[in-house]
Amino acid sequence: MLSLARKQLARFAAAAFALLPLAVHAQASSIVVASTTSTEQSGLFGHILPQFKQASGIEVKVVALGTGQALDIGRRGDADVVFVHDEAAEKKFVDEGHGIEHRKVMYNDFVLIGPKADPAGTKGQDITAALQKLAAANANFVSRGDKSGTHAAELRYWKAAGVDDKGTGYKECGCGMGPALNMAASSGAYVLADRGTWLSFKNRADLAVLVEGDNRLFNQYGVMVVNPERHPHVKTAEARKFVEWVVSPAGQDAIAAYKIEGEQLFFPNAGN
Repeated sequence: MLSLARKQLARFAAAAFALLPLAVHAQASSIVVASTTSTEQSGLFGHILPQFKQASGIEVKVVALGTGQALDIGRRGDADVVFVHDEAAEKKFVDEGHGIEHRKVMYNDFVLIGPKADPAGTKGQDITAALQKLAAANANFVSRGDKSGTHAAELRYWKAAGVDDKGTGYKECGCGMGPALNMAASSGAYVLADRGTWLSFKNRADLAVLVEGDNRLFNQYGVMVVNPERHPHVKTAEARKFVEWVVSPAGQDAIAAYKIEGEQLFFPNAGN
């Protein structure tokens, strides 16, 4: 009996040892995606990443920051993929040799949020006219001030509006989209937001969408692999699988299917 038990124990140990490389491989099958707060806080990643893992076996670890910070993470080689929304900054990232296989993924739009009463009279479809009114009224305005894609867009709109002095009510929080919306809600301020995060935002207080529909508010998202020639440790094969999946019919369908209360947050356009 003792000899039989020892043989069974030896067989079990041998089987466990044989499975060890598989376990190590499975544990290693993960990538880091540096992305924006909007993709994370809107709930999009929570919706699509389990589908990608099921399709590929690859786990995705998301580092959600403003676009500028996400690109910096890519420059340092601390991520395998960058998924952001600032086309000019993305192009520079690729042109400088930090990223490869840059692809369009999806879009939504920016909206100007503010108190329903709209004391500055901004409501309409012209973002530059709205910003001019905010500056003239010294209205409370929360800027993310974090070099994110949303912050970069906001600065472009102020410049297009010809506004240098944004008024005494202009404040930079150096924070993500969710905290900026919370600050606006608690203080009755105006804020520029991406529609995805706004739709998923629960603490709206007296806030409402005031400006939308301006073509300049278009918000494109792109994805790219961090260049392995700069950072040889990048998991290029797995990163490419992620990029290929989000632009594939399966990934694009997953993005389109994400809705809150029946409203679609992001619109796939990888084919464009």
